[in-house]
Amino acid sequence: MSNYSLPTLPYKYDALEPHLSGELLELHHSKHHAAYVKGANETLDKLTEARESKEFDHIGQLEKSLAFNISGHVLHSILWKNMSPNGGGTPSGSLAKAIDRHFGSFDAFKAQLTSAAAAIQGSGWGALSWEPLGKRLVVEQVFDHQGNVGNGTLPILVVDMWEHAYYLQYQNRKNEWLEAFWDLVEWTDVAARFDKVRKTDIGL
Repeated sequence: MSNYSLPTLPYKYDALEPHLSGELLELHHSKHHAAYVKGANETLDKLTEARESKEFDHIGQLEKSLAFNISGHVLHSILWKNMSPNGGGTPSGSLAKAIDRHFGSFDAFKAQLTSAAAAIQGSGWGALSWEPLGKRLVVEQVFDHQGNVGNGTLPILVVDMWEHAYYLQYQNRKNEWLEAFWDLVEWTDVAARFDKVRKTDIGL
């Protein structure tokens, strides 16, 4: 069983400029994302120690820590691949048809996700996710790193609304960060994720 590790970005730190500065991206990836990876691995070690010693006094905090750090690692890993120097535009193919079917139009979907992300209170994410029981795309507000829809949803497009993701460049102008994000979205990656997750069967 292997530990979690920080993924290498598929582009250089300055590749997303001017939408994201190289300084901001390097800090976000090498410090913040790395901290979630480190936190997840350390929490797994502490859980192992608790099991071996049969001392579960802090089990509640350890379980919360594990969920927080693994979720942060997963969401950031998706984010890096969701963005590209050649991103922007609109999706095509089966993803575009599904967005039209579940949201009415791409513009309606974009407005909903943008509004949901901007309206997050405190720290969190906006996400386009697949809900496998209803077999539909949904927009989620993710508070901290845990979702708001419920168990089972699978994110395919995420935008980080923690201040460390944009404040160094955009300060309190969250809407400017969101406008820039849409110019970075790598729809090929989102479409590939959609093709995978819509085959998910959760047995219900």
